[in-house]
Amino acid sequence: MVATPIGNLADIALRALHVLSLVDTVACEDTRHTASLLQGYGLHKPLLALHEHNEAEAAQTVIQRLRDGQRVAYVSDAGTPGVSDPGARLCAAVVAAGHRCVPLPGASSITALMSVAGTGGHDGRFVFTGFLSPKAAERQREVQAIAADDRACVLLEAPHRIEALAKDLAALGDRPLTVGRELTKQFEEIAQMPAAGFPAWLQGGAHRTRGEFVLLVHPQAAANSDAFDANTLRTLDLLLAELPVKTAVKLCADITGAPRNALYQAALARRQAGAEED
Repeated sequence: MVATPIGNLADIALRALHVLSLVDTVACEDTRHTASLLQGYGLHKPLLALHEHNEAEAAQTVIQRLRDGQRVAYVSDAGTPGVSDPGARLCAAVVAAGHRCVPLPGASSITALMSVAGTGGHDGRFVFTGFLSPKAAERQREVQAIAADDRACVLLEAPHRIEALAKDLAALGDRPLTVGRELTKQFEEIAQMPAAGFPAWLQGGAHRTRGEFVLLVHPQAAANSDAFDANTLRTLDLLLAELPVKTAVKLCADITGAPRNALYQAALARRQAGAEED
């Protein structure tokens, strides 16, 4: 399983080049893309298409070639196979057939962004969520789960859905967000802002909705209810009894002047506590 560059061809590992030069077949997500990639390194190998639509069937072809004594490498279009890319089902089938899967690490948008995000005091724990649901209601529920988690969270998104995701992430208020767009490529852009400011940042230029995105929602400790006075908490509880969390928090912030993002964290915690008591 060979990780390939996510943009800059110079990010290929020496070990990956060595292995790609030795194998008999390169199975790949897109034969045209991989042919161009290999050509950039002066390599020419037989290619086998193996993508999300034919992975189970093509895996059997790979297994047969392994039985015949061939050496096979698998690459996705960019980054590490099996991580938000095809490859996991291939590995499962190969191992089940009694063969080894050997990882060859390389470029990663996840660790690349985290290395420059400056999450001071971060304890190293993070959640890799990948792509959220394309369905609006489910995506909003997933964002609420991120809000209730005090760990850092890494997301991926495609350009045609980034504006919808930005709108939902804005509910996280002043929680820090680091945005990586087109990492390692010519028009790479990295910016940090409160999550509430993400939609406005995207609108700052037409180019900002283009390319591939990796996003880091910075870690934040759950809000402590002791930080609010009794009247604020009573107002919040009364509103939560009648309204959705987002609406209740907005009204409570307007009424009491308490910070909206902290109220949102407290609201989720109190909802969860109520559910556990039930």
